[in-house]
Amino acid sequence: MSGTSVNASAHVFDATEQNFESDVLQASLTTPVLVDFWAPWCGPCKTLGPILEKVVDEYAGALKLAKVDTDVQMQLAAAFGIRSLPTVVMVKDGQMIDGFMGALPESGVRQFVEKHVGKPAPIAAAQPAAPAVPVDESPQQTVARLQAEIAANADKPELQLDLALAHLRAGDADAAQAQLDALPANLAEDIKAKRIRAQLDFARALKDAPDAATLRARLTQDPADHAARDLLGVHLLLGDTPAAGLDEFITLLRDARGWNEGQPKKRLIAAFSVLDDDDLIGTYRRKMSSLLF
Repeated sequence: MSGTSVNASAHVFDATEQNFESDVLQASLTTPVLVDFWAPWCGPCKTLGPILEKVVDEYAGALKLAKVDTDVQMQLAAAFGIRSLPTVVMVKDGQMIDGFMGALPESGVRQFVEKHVGKPAPIAAAQPAAPAVPVDESPQQTVARLQAEIAANADKPELQLDLALAHLRAGDADAAQAQLDALPANLAEDIKAKRIRAQLDFARALKDAPDAATLRARLTQDPADHAARDLLGVHLLLGDTPAAGLDEFITLLRDARGWNEGQPKKRLIAAFSVLDDDDLIGTYRRKMSSLLF
């Protein structure tokens, strides 16, 4: 498949000068992108291409593969200093972080990818529909229900992820952390587990923090109070106005990108991982990209 520019997988696409910034650099802020520099006449490229696609497909969207035909996209190849084919680079958080040249065997490709992305989440077997959850169930009732389900279904470790989230929503960060720490290895790097960890980090940031009104008052007195703006952004993100929280992080990125070891960028990336609104994420990903690139 990869000896041509036609890709059947939803997770594999052709990268060009026109879409490289949006589909590779910007997209890598939330989803790592493997970039394969190849050419139709390159024998080793034809060997490596199907291996890359097979490995990427196993990540079910948590990793993308961008194909760059260097005979057509000569300026892209020159920008990356490509002198040997095939060359593969890993782009993450908007930056090239690693790469290799030559046709690695499948085991070598897996080792390279797992070093930066972790192992792919296991494919869940088809399960019967879960019982309906009561609409008026409180967070504490959810915790109790899930604990009972786990006791009755030891063969469903994925319920432990649901319990960790339930503890977090019930305001028990320590219990949520303990539940995450107890996850089996195959679930520890699950996308849902990573989302819960990000939510937990946000919740912990507000422990002993002033309320939103106090933080706004601090910013009125001193707009350069970066700590106040950061905490206000977390308050708003976890509350009913996530867009307003993202606005605070964007302002912080614009005014103090390097503050607290680059925390504004880290906050935005973490925020993208906990939100479910694709349109909102796309809007603020573009705003972030315009400040970074």
